[in-house]
Amino acid sequence: MADENDTSDKTEDPTQKRLDDAHDRGDVAKSQEINTWFVISGATLVLSTFSGSIGGGILMPLRNLIVNSWMIRADGPGLLALARSLELAVIAAIGVPLLMLALAAIAGNMVQHRLVWSGEALKPKLSKISPGAGAKRIFGKQAAANFAKGVFKVIALGAVMTAILWPERHRLESFIHFDPAMILDVTTNLTVHLMGAVVAMLAVVAIADYLFQYRQWFERQKMSLQEMKEEFKQSEGDPHVKGRLRQLRAARMKKRMMAAVPKASVVITNPTHYSVALTYERGMSAPVCVAKGADTIALKIREVAKAHDIPIVENVPLARALYATVEIDGEIPVEHYHAVAEIIGYVMGLRRGLSGRRV
Repeated sequence: MADENDTSDKTEDPTQKRLDDAHDRGDVAKSQEINTWFVISGATLVLSTFSGSIGGGILMPLRNLIVNSWMIRADGPGLLALARSLELAVIAAIGVPLLMLALAAIAGNMVQHRLVWSGEALKPKLSKISPGAGAKRIFGKQAAANFAKGVFKVIALGAVMTAILWPERHRLESFIHFDPAMILDVTTNLTVHLMGAVVAMLAVVAIADYLFQYRQWFERQKMSLQEMKEEFKQSEGDPHVKGRLRQLRAARMKKRMMAAVPKASVVITNPTHYSVALTYERGMSAPVCVAKGADTIALKIREVAKAHDIPIVENVPLARALYATVEIDGEIPVEHYHAVAEIIGYVMGLRRGLSGRRV
């Protein structure tokens, strides 16, 4: 019951990370029927293309062996040389066809998934010897699908063989009166024809089985909401930790801004909400924002400015606009040059006047 509940909880489609982890473990969607189809197709191609060369490559060494049998040395070295020559002849005859069959087997896996390098399947697991897990494998969906697939293959294969061989039954009976060499071409063509029909039949089985296996695999990879949350935490970080980091960054930024306010040339404020501290010296291309804030931070900026005799100018629309558009340590936008220039010019004029009075 616990397993059923766990399965019922997994209602969300798997993420790409989940699919990649499954692939790394060697858990991939795979149909053995696809492999079988590729191997049988390769065998059909080999038979139709290389049957003559394979027969000739093996026939000639055996014929020479029989014809020259009286010349063969019966001692150890002679028999080893004979075995070596026959081995080389057989390898030369069937080497390329076997290579094609191997490539067909590899292709059967490659078309289903990318290469897998994992030793996960070799690890011992208690579930492999568990009676419950064994019963589930025997009576589960996979077992039912395999049984139905096996029955269909037997019926379909029997129907294909009957459809091809039944019309040839009389000719096949007459073959017992002919020399084997004479009927080799006929039997080869008939075998290729039969294997071609089997390949066509198995193509339907392979496609249907792959779709079924992929669906089963995809269902196994589905995730519960809790699993998605855990994966998000692992990939994006714990929200509580991220929130704490944001608080620390904000505290450091606030401390740095307050340290920069005494160096400002002017503080432009909306008295109830915003404060923007700007600095400007001759030779600078534009005034630079050294601090800005809203509400309590804005109030703190004004308090620091008053404590260090930094001019505070109230300009509601300009304060709002600068707060929304300028970044810390960034130059003010071009569209605010004129308004800010007037304020800084006014502030500099006041400073020059105060300096003259003191003199």
